[in-house]
Order: sequence, then C-alpha cells, then structure tokens
Amino acid sequence: MSFPAGRIGKRLVQVAVTLFGLLLLTFFIGRVMPVDPVLAIVGPDADHSTYEQVYHQLGFDKPLWTQFGIYLSGLAHGDLGNALLTGKPVTQDILRVFPATMELATLAIILGAGVGIPLGVLAAAKRNSIADYVVRIISLAGYSTPIFWVGMMGLLVFYAWLGWVGGAGRVDFSLDGQVTRHSGFMLIDALIAGNWEVFRNALNHLILPASLLGFHSLAYISRMTRSFMLAQLSQEFIITARVKGLSEWHVLWNHAFRNILVQLLTVVALAYGSLLEGAVLIETVFSWPGFGSYLTSSLMLGDMNAVMGCVLLVGMIFVVLNLLSDLLYQVFDPRTKV
Repeated sequence: MSFPAGRIGKRLVQVAVTLFGLLLLTFFIGRVMPVDPVLAIVGPDADHSTYEQVYHQLGFDKPLWTQFGIYLSGLAHGDLGNALLTGKPVTQDILRVFPATMELATLAIILGAGVGIPLGVLAAAKRNSIADYVVRIISLAGYSTPIFWVGMMGLLVFYAWLGWVGGAGRVDFSLDGQVTRHSGFMLIDALIAGNWEVFRNALNHLILPASLLGFHSLAYISRMTRSFMLAQLSQEFIITARVKGLSEWHVLWNHAFRNILVQLLTVVALAYGSLLEGAVLIETVFSWPGFGSYLTSSLMLGDMNAVMGCVLLVGMIFVVLNLLSDLLYQVFDPRTKV
C-alpha cells in the first residue's frame, strides 16, 4: 500500500518537532534543578580550584543556549555524551540496561493483554452481570492500587512466605555472571548458552514483577476492551447477526471483536510503551537493573547527559508506536485510506 509523500513528510516534521521540544524542555529543567552534578563528581571535600576546573571542563560556564547547541551538535554525530554515574558513554549504558526493562515489559504486556482482552470481552458480553462487576472491580483495583505497594506485598507473600518465586534482581547472586551476555535478555542468553539452571532461575525472578506490571496494564486494557465492545454490540449489524441465528460466540469474536482489533492493537502498543518507560517503581522494589533504575539514579545525581539520552529514547519509543498505530489504521480500516 502506498502513502502520500506529503503525509509522510508532515509526520516526519511532527516527529522532529516533538523530539526537539522534549530535549529542549528536559535540558533547561535539568539546568535549574537544585542538584549540582559537579559536586557529585568531585565530592563535598574538594577544594574550590578543583571544583572550578571540573565546572569549566563540563562547559557549565557557557550560556545555556551555547550548552544546548553543543549537545545538539554531538547528538547529530550520534554522541549522547558520557554519563557522570558510570563514566561511560550514555549510549553504551542504555544498551546495557534497556534489555532488562524490555524483557520485563514484554512478558508483562503478554500477560496483561492475554488476560485483559478476554476479560473485557466477557464483561461486555455479560453487561451488568456478576461477571461484569467482578471484571470491573479487578480493573479498578489494578488501576488504582499503588504499584510499589503491590510489589512489596508480592515479595512478602510469594517470596518471603511461600517461596514460590525468586527475590530481588534478575538471577540469584550465585548464578550472576555464569552466562555470557549476547542480547542482554537473560532468558535468551541462557538459552543460547544452554544453561537451563540460569534460565529457570531467571524466569523464577522475572515472573513476579512481570505479573504485577501485567496486572496494572490488564486493568487498562480490559476497561478499554469492554468499552470498545459495548459500542460495537449496540450496532445494527450485531442485531442482524443475532436475528440470523448466529451463535453468541460467533457474534462476539467474528463480528464485534474483529471491528475493534485495530483500536485494541493501538491500546496495547501504547500500554507497552508506558511499561517500557514507567517500570521505575517496580524496578526499584525488585532491585531490577533496568532502564527505570538507571534513569532514576541519573536524575538524582543531576546527570543530564544520561537523563536526556533516556528522555530521547522514551520519546522515540512513543513516536514509533504512534506511527505504527497510524499505519495499522491505514492498512486495516478502509475508511482512513486516502
């Protein structure tokens, strides 16, 4: 299917303006934060001359617009700068921590969508029944309960009391480093190495935080599914299908659900993006060495190179997901074709 060049150009301009705005806002907010990155580097006992030397080396003596221009110049050459937290290039740090978050978020969205969509369909099909009320209560609980509290309760019950799952971290300390890093995904790397002990242990550690994140996304996905399905079930073509004697299962899944599929894909995609950038609290509770923990530590240190690299990545994730959603609408919904 072809897309008009003008439409593509307009979307690319919107993407560029959005990312530039994100960078600009984040940069200037970072410069007025009450955190001194120079002090974090030299320590509180450093003398004034050492402080001034590092201050000049980092370019903080230059005007803000000049600093921002220097950053954009480096960005144009693929240089996000070095992180104060690790002393390594920000790109290298992000490539190291992001797979851990992606592994966690991917399993979470599989669980959330795999359970949330059927629950939403069930609630719509049984509107105002006990099943509908139960699904709505589950959704409300998942949507409103603080995720950090759920995480701590999950560790207390399923790890400390019952011993069903692993504790903090991606694997037990005794197994850490036994698998060579290839992709950064612990499960995949363990499979590549043929180390089933590490694979089982990593899965044991992953299942609880992923389930809790999945429960949070399940609440949103099930509510949206129910809303979309109710709108479809009130349409005339559904009444016609029932009058023709089609089974309720056929009406629900082959007629109503098919019409909301593209909308649901958009909802799931955006929920996945939210999990990728919003797993900070779960990563903190479970000592998960992922993107959220790295962003939080960088923010507390005032490490704006790392923070802006993370903001840029998050912005790109949502921009790409929105573009994919538009593409899906173009492909599957004839009414949006031009």
